[in-house]
Amino acid sequence: MPRIAIVGAGPGGLVLARVLHMHGIEAVVYEREASPAARIQGGMLDLHPDSGQRALREAGLEAEFLAIARREGQDHRLLDHTGAVLLRQDTPDDAPLDRPEVDRADLRTILLGSLPPGAVAWGHGLQRAEPLPGGRHRLHFTGGRTAECDLLVGADGANSRVRPLVTDARPAPLGAHVVELGIPDLAHARPDLAARVGRGNYWAFGPGRSLSAQLNGDGRLRVYLTFQGAEDWPATCGIPFDDPVRARARLREQFADWAAEFTDLIDACDDTLAVRSLSALPVGLTWAHVPGVTLLGDAAHLMPPAGEGANAALLDGAELGLTLAADPYAPDAAAHRYERAMFPRAEAAARLSARIHDILMSPDAARQLVAVLQPAR
Repeated sequence: MPRIAIVGAGPGGLVLARVLHMHGIEAVVYEREASPAARIQGGMLDLHPDSGQRALREAGLEAEFLAIARREGQDHRLLDHTGAVLLRQDTPDDAPLDRPEVDRADLRTILLGSLPPGAVAWGHGLQRAEPLPGGRHRLHFTGGRTAECDLLVGADGANSRVRPLVTDARPAPLGAHVVELGIPDLAHARPDLAARVGRGNYWAFGPGRSLSAQLNGDGRLRVYLTFQGAEDWPATCGIPFDDPVRARARLREQFADWAAEFTDLIDACDDTLAVRSLSALPVGLTWAHVPGVTLLGDAAHLMPPAGEGANAALLDGAELGLTLAADPYAPDAAAHRYERAMFPRAEAAARLSARIHDILMSPDAARQLVAVLQPAR
């Protein structure tokens, strides 16, 4: 049986490993993190019926998904920077699970629990992949360890070490930067803010800035402040991100002309702080097939955060797994067929994400977003 190496234990890589193991195909997932608990996972994901939910069905994990799905996560509250409510959508208790939210950590726990012991090799950060004859590759990891494979799958995200084997494309900055803060145990710590924010998505837009918040399954409210600026904005904006207390005070100043309910949110946040600059690969990126290697998820089609990327990665993993299972002794041919089907699917998702990103960055983002959300309900 061919040896398959998956680099990256994100949702797409783990779904791929799960589908392969369901069909009796061994694969090893190599992950640079030292253990499942090495890093706090991100916030919530809304899983779509025809992509993320479909992938979990193909992986035999629909029941587990339903156990963690949060129907109320489909709620929306949209405001302008004065505090005026432009849109409020509350999800009925019997509403269908069109796009329920799931906690990333819960999803990862389900995926890891579905794999046999040893399927994930923790603490294996890929340094480089060395091409060998016949489309095989030798993987070089931190600490001098190596492994060889017949098919290499890059599921290693935005800064993929595998991507350069198939394309010179690199993510380009989008001119947007997200500062993440949070309020632990919101319902008990600040019931007043909990009532204001609601159970799902809370968004507010103002000139050149936006604030959004989302309640996670563990009770933590994640607060995201988005700023528009040049690529070097985190270094030049004057906010001391290495000092959370001072940084939070400076961030509050950036929203001093907004309604008090928004600065109240910032004031209530703890000292956990993270800064991310958004980037994306070219929409419609393709490459000529390279023997013995392929990509999925952000490694293949990094797109703006608009609810499509994780769903696309999950579907990539399921589709690649099913294609390999249909022809297990010809993994390269299967990977080539997967790519031909993935390219147009990923392009459609990336175009939609780019359109939503443009809306969110526009001067009248709130008005445009109301127009997008209302017909869908």
